[in-house]
Order: sequence, then structure tokens, then C-alpha cells
Amino acid sequence: MGLGIQWQVIVAFGLGILLLYITGYLLLLPFKTVLKLLGNALIGAAALALLNVFGAAIDLYIPLNPLTAIVAGYLGLPGVLLLVGTSYLLKVI
Repeated sequence: MGLGIQWQVIVAFGLGILLLYITGYLLLLPFKTVLKLLGNALIGAAALALLNVFGAAIDLYIPLNPLTAIVAGYLGLPGVLLLVGTSYLLKVI
């Protein structure tokens, strides 16, 4: 099981960050809010990567695909927790 990040995931994170930038520009959000959203994207990406590296020890793995990249990128750490909860619920059911 390789833990390398595919180029599609990197593109999805990049598109998510670009989407955040465009959304902020179109809605004329203050610069501080845009920086907060970008920070959430970086924190979400880092948390998802760390979860997959260290979560393998306890059989916890969130697949890296465009949907999980967008959720983690837009919502940040709460998005990663949402993905973990959803993954847990789907394993239990």
C-alpha cells in the first residue's frame, strides 16, 4: 500500500484553493477572511496527509480523491474529522 500522493490529488487541492480565491474575490470578502480560508485549506491538507501516514497503524485510512481533497481543503480540520466520522460509520454499517 503506497502512501504517495497522486498528481490528481495535488490538482484537486490546487483547484480547491483557486476556488476559494475566486469565491473571495467575487464576494468581495475582506483579505483577512480569504487568508483564513486558505489557512483552513493548508491545515486540512496537512491533517489528511498526517492521518493517512499515522492512521495506518490503527487501520484508519481516508482515500485521497477529489471529493475528500475538496472537503478537507474547504473545511480544514473539521472537514477531516467529518471524513473520519463518515469513514467510521461506513465501516460499522
